[in-house]
Amino acid sequence: MAQKIIIDTDPGQDDAVAILLALASPEIEVLGVVAVAGNVPLALTEVNARKIVELAGRTDVPVFAGCDRPLARDLVTAEHVHGKTGLDGIDLPAPGLPLQAQHGVEFIIEALRREAAGSVTLVPIGPLTNIAEAFRRAPDIIGRVQRIVLMGGAYFEVGNITPAAEFNIYVDPEAAAEVFASGVPIVMMPLDVTHKALTSRDWVEGMRALPGRCGPAVASWTDFFERYDREKYGSSGAPLHDPCTIAWLIRPDLFHGREINVEVETEGKFTTGMTVADWWRVSGRAPNALFIRDLDRDGMFALLTERLATLP
Repeated sequence: MAQKIIIDTDPGQDDAVAILLALASPEIEVLGVVAVAGNVPLALTEVNARKIVELAGRTDVPVFAGCDRPLARDLVTAEHVHGKTGLDGIDLPAPGLPLQAQHGVEFIIEALRREAAGSVTLVPIGPLTNIAEAFRRAPDIIGRVQRIVLMGGAYFEVGNITPAAEFNIYVDPEAAAEVFASGVPIVMMPLDVTHKALTSRDWVEGMRALPGRCGPAVASWTDFFERYDREKYGSSGAPLHDPCTIAWLIRPDLFHGREINVEVETEGKFTTGMTVADWWRVSGRAPNALFIRDLDRDGMFALLTERLATLP
């Protein structure tokens, strides 16, 4: 039976690849896509989410707009990485797929109450605002979540928006702290593993050569955000951060990590948004996350190629 998921996202080129991978995988049933403010403001992320779902030919999947700002802070965005639209690299037509009238947080609450307890996985690949807000409004849903598979945080790789913090957690550290304290089983894809999910020129050109529209779109997005990572890290490709979450759901055997305690710093002078990962288990705090640190990079990209090739 397909794994039911809700994707919570701030697309983002790598978010787009994650959404396409989920929509191309029969093991996964996407109940809905909820946009959040993050890489760019909500007015753009909700449009981008609709463009991606439409690109995949999956207009049966509803798209919702969630929170337009963090729980307790001003929004920080990342146009310097993702471009002014958040999805630079290819001009996609304005989406015909309508935005759902229901607020994204209300959709999350309603879906978790409607579906069997323990049957829905939340996949947040942007700031955790919508998830924390849903848990605040409806504490009864917390125990109904099967698990949360998120992209966010860093420890050994340190930060990418500040010296200590990864962007998704930094944008809304209060939300992240509440989600990590919620008791829901968490699988965490930090920069420590996503920086190993590096694209190669061969893979990108393979995407460009796919028939249909999705492969070439992925190649164009990758071209766009590769330039940023090459300049910043001196790496040969770009890390596909967000698709690691969906790849784990399909092929967890491609990933390795350990169950540890992760706390989110909300008050640090220099470390706000840092995910303090107790990798060596020295704190005595109970584990609250499966912190993923390694992946079979070639296996993941083979999976991406196989699945994305099935899209229109």
